[in-house]
Amino acid sequence: MANNYLEKLFHNRLINFFYLLPILFFSCSVSKNYSADKKYPKEKLQEDYTLLRNILEKKHPSLYWYTSKDSMDYYFNEGYRNISDSMTELQFGWKILAPLTNKIHCGHTSFNMSKGWNKFIRNKRIPSFPLYLKIWKDTMVVTANLNRKDSIIKKGMLITSINGIKNHDLIKKVFGYLVEDGYEDNVNYIRLSTSFPYFHRNVFGIYKTYSVQYIDSLGKERKANLHLFGITEDTLQKIKNFPPVKQKHITRKEKLENIRSLKIDSNMALITLNSFAGGSHLKNFFRYSFNSIRKKEIKNLVIDIRANGGGDISNYAALVKYIRNNSFKVADTAVAIAKSFGPYTKYIKSGFFNNLGLLLFTRKGNDGRYHFGYWERHIIKPKQKNHFSGNVYVLTNGLTFSASSLFCNAVKGESNVTLVGENTGGGWHGNSGIMIPDITLPNTKLRVRLPMFRLVQYQHVPKTGTGVVPDIYLGPTVETLRKDIDRKMEFVKQLIKEKNQGSDSK
Repeated sequence: MANNYLEKLFHNRLINFFYLLPILFFSCSVSKNYSADKKYPKEKLQEDYTLLRNILEKKHPSLYWYTSKDSMDYYFNEGYRNISDSMTELQFGWKILAPLTNKIHCGHTSFNMSKGWNKFIRNKRIPSFPLYLKIWKDTMVVTANLNRKDSIIKKGMLITSINGIKNHDLIKKVFGYLVEDGYEDNVNYIRLSTSFPYFHRNVFGIYKTYSVQYIDSLGKERKANLHLFGITEDTLQKIKNFPPVKQKHITRKEKLENIRSLKIDSNMALITLNSFAGGSHLKNFFRYSFNSIRKKEIKNLVIDIRANGGGDISNYAALVKYIRNNSFKVADTAVAIAKSFGPYTKYIKSGFFNNLGLLLFTRKGNDGRYHFGYWERHIIKPKQKNHFSGNVYVLTNGLTFSASSLFCNAVKGESNVTLVGENTGGGWHGNSGIMIPDITLPNTKLRVRLPMFRLVQYQHVPKTGTGVVPDIYLGPTVETLRKDIDRKMEFVKQLIKEKNQGSDSK
C-alpha cells in the first residue's frame, strides 16, 4: 500500500540513485580500467553469485545456525532469480548481495563494494536525504539537518514518516539489507542512526524532494517537503563533481587516543576503549592504566565500550584478567567446517596463509568439524598485580560487537561488575569470526566477508539470538537527545556519587 502511494506521488520527481550516480561522476575516473556506471552482463553476475553460494555452502561455519538449510536454499534461489538483467556493481551489491547476507544472521558476513569503487567514491559528497536521525524501535529523532537554510525541520523533532512510509515499515525495510548476529537488531539501529542518508539512498534511491511528516512543538503532526541535499533545482540538469572533502591530518598519538584513553578524577577512572584491534599496544595501555588506578587508590572504574566493534581476542582477554576474579576460557567451542579453502583459495584474501593457519591450528574432532583447540582448552588466570577489585561499570550498546561482546560475557556476573546500557550487537551465545578474510568475486570484484570459525561463548548461554543483556537497561530518550545528555554516563556518575555518599555516612 505504502509503496503504491510512493510511486504515484513521486512518479515524475523520482531520480533513481543507480542512474544518477554515473552522471554525477561521469568525468571522474579512478583509473583507465574502472567505470562506476559499467553494467555487468546477466551471465557474469550469475557466475559471481553461483561462486559465492558454493563458497558459503562449503566453507561458512554458521550458514545454518539461525536459518535452516531449506530456507537458505530458498533465499539463494530467489537471489539468483532476481538477476534478471545486467546491473552495475552498486545495483548488484545492494539489490542482490545485501538481502542475501541478511538472511544468514551472521554479523561478520557482509558485502563490501570493490576496492575500485571505494577509491572512486573517496572524499566525494553524494546527494542524499538531508536528515540525520537517531533511531530506536519506532522512534526517529532529528540529530542534524544538512540543509542548513531549512527553518522547519530542526534538531530534536520527531519524524513519523518519509515519502508516505511510516517509521516501522521504513525501518523494517532497511533492516532487510543489513546484517546482524542472530536476531539482535540493536547494532542496526545505531548503523541507521549514524548513517541514515547513506542507507536511505542505497535502499530507496534519491529524490528531488522528500515528503516528511513530523511532530511540531505543539505536538501536532505536520508535513514538509525537503529538498535533496547536494543538488539545487537550478543545477539539477548540469550536475558536476563536488570538490573533495579535505581530510585533517591525525598524528599517531591522536589515533591511539581515539582508540583507547584513560581519565582519572577523585571519584572514578574512565577507560574509553573503542577497539580491541591489534597494533594499538593495548596490553601496555592496560598495564599502565591499572597501575595508575592502583596508585591513586581509585575505587570506581567505568569502561566505555559503546563504540567498540571488536578486534583481537587476546586483547579482550588481557583486559578481563584485571577484572575477573577467577580463571576463564575464551570459548566452549571454536570450530571450522573445512580444513582449507580449496578449491576456492584464489578468491580468498590471503588464502594461502589462511589455509596454513587452518592446517597448523585446527584438529578434526569426533563431530567432523575442525577445532581451534587453543581457545577451547587454554585457561586464562586473573592478574595478581594491579588487579582491580573495586566497582566496575561497563557501558554497552549495539556497537558493542564481536570481541567486546565476548568481554561482556566474561565479566558479567562478577559481584563487583555492572553492565549498563543496551543489549550488545554481538551475539551472547556466540558469533562467527576469529579470522575473517574477504571473498573477492572475479567479475564484479565485490567482496563478501567470510568468517572462518564459529565460536560459542565460555560458560554456555542459550542460543536465543540476543546480544549480551545489560544488568541495568538504559536506552535513549527524546529528552536526553534534545539536551545532548549522555544518559548512560550520567546515570553511572550518579550511581557512584550515591555509593560514595553511602560509604561516607557509615
